[in-house]
Amino acid sequence: MRKFLVILDDTRECLNAMRFAAMRAAHTGSKVQILSIISPEEFQGWAGIADLMRSEAQERIEAHFEVFAKWMRDRQGVDPELVIREGEPVDEILAQIEEDTEIGFLVLGAGDEGNSPGPLVSQLARNSGNLPIPITIVPGGLSRDRLETIAKG
Repeated sequence: MRKFLVILDDTRECLNAMRFAAMRAAHTGSKVQILSIISPEEFQGWAGIADLMRSEAQERIEAHFEVFAKWMRDRQGVDPELVIREGEPVDEILAQIEEDTEIGFLVLGAGDEGNSPGPLVSQLARNSGNLPIPITIVPGGLSRDRLETIAKG
């Protein structure tokens, strides 16, 4: 079964990407896989402290995921899957796509402030010609109603 891969991070644009992925999955009978990446820079220091910080980061990610997962289950009838990886974001996204052959689309949220869509969108767009799947970039400034119209169409 085809999956929509969407990135869970601390950005505002993540919200519209999550909504879009869930609505498209519900409309097409697909699944949603939510990927969250822990940056290795968060764990510089002694091993014991790094392990504690890693554990806290995972708990924070799981709590954040549950908010989105509840909305997806309750509103869209989609039960998302959480994957947590550790490393550089672009490398980990590409590795996840390579490892899970059911992923059919990468859904990213673009920032709605300034002239830049955000670092993740910019970095992945440079590699888009070599990706084995299409990227869907969801503008951060789309209203909920407009997003619903597009996702169901």
